[in-house]
Amino acid sequence: MNKARLMQGNEACAEGALAAGVRFFGGYPITPSTEIAETMADLLPKYGGKFIQMEDEIGGAAVILGASLAGKKVMTATSGPGFSLKQELIGFAAIAEIPMVIANVQRVGPSTGQPTSPSQGDVMQARWGTHGDHPMIALSPWTVKETFDVTIKAVNYAERFRTPVIILLDEIVGHLRECVELPEIKDIEVYPRRKPTCTRAEGYQPYRPTEDLVPNVADFGQGYRIHVTGLIHDETGFPSGSPKVTEESIHRLHEKIMRVQDEITHYDEFFMEDAEYAVVAYGGTARTAYAAVETARKKGIKVGMVRLMTIWPFADKVIKEVATKVKAILVPELNYGQLVHEVERAANGMAKVKLLAKYNTEIFTPDEVTSAIEKLAQEVLK
Repeated sequence: MNKARLMQGNEACAEGALAAGVRFFGGYPITPSTEIAETMADLLPKYGGKFIQMEDEIGGAAVILGASLAGKKVMTATSGPGFSLKQELIGFAAIAEIPMVIANVQRVGPSTGQPTSPSQGDVMQARWGTHGDHPMIALSPWTVKETFDVTIKAVNYAERFRTPVIILLDEIVGHLRECVELPEIKDIEVYPRRKPTCTRAEGYQPYRPTEDLVPNVADFGQGYRIHVTGLIHDETGFPSGSPKVTEESIHRLHEKIMRVQDEITHYDEFFMEDAEYAVVAYGGTARTAYAAVETARKKGIKVGMVRLMTIWPFADKVIKEVATKVKAILVPELNYGQLVHEVERAANGMAKVKLLAKYNTEIFTPDEVTSAIEKLAQEVLK
């Protein structure tokens, strides 16, 4: 795989999934994610895997949950309205602890919105799209190569924590083409499917948490009797109306992710050593923001950049640390203002936080972000 080649972000997502061991894809074509399904349809049979196009987006999510329960690593891909339709199944995967990966290549909304136009409007939906209380892991790459790497992380995290994981792409990165050199398969770290460590006779219960608070649920067909439900359940997998079991279940779902939050919070810092101002960006917008920061630096403004790969759980510690060092933070987003509220919460008044929003189907230009940096610096000096 290590031969350099021109590759699209969506193609890199599909190849990353294959490298991580995904062998079942179920979905429904929708722009701007369609190339993920097309690539999987082409390559999965060559890896001994299966591709199925379902009748709708709900079926695309449901079928991969069935395949996951039967022991396959799975993924689906979608955008906008399709992501909305998948929410019920994402919630089911969270409570039933079924590993699944959802690639959401964001486009302008709501509803059918502006198909294939770039947006970052699904940030909050990725975290709060389903009802009830459960955590979420969402990762957002900013290059084609990182899309490959992020997809591997997403599959590994889904398997390790038995949870849904969202790859929060945007149309910019999804349709971007770059020359990349992928690693050899043997050099890629892949997390295997968790297996039971004892038999029923030895006291095995499918939803009994292990030391890391994650249960080793047996795959269907391995000789274990497994009950899977969307209801709150005890260690047997059968429903329980107990307040105690309910509290313990919901707490454990959160705690299994929150106890590793530092480990799974991935981010980059640029020019932050002497920064008086910071830009916090993610996804395709971070590429423009980086160029703007370089330009502002040449103009004498001491500005740095924090690029978030992990969107959820939110990088509270990272932003809090940044807020203690700088006077102000700019958050450019291709939406009406979403992640900026998390930045404000984490900054907790220690630094001024300013939104730069754009939601007209066009991406930011470097000049727009540079101008916003200059304006923010002037406001602080007044």
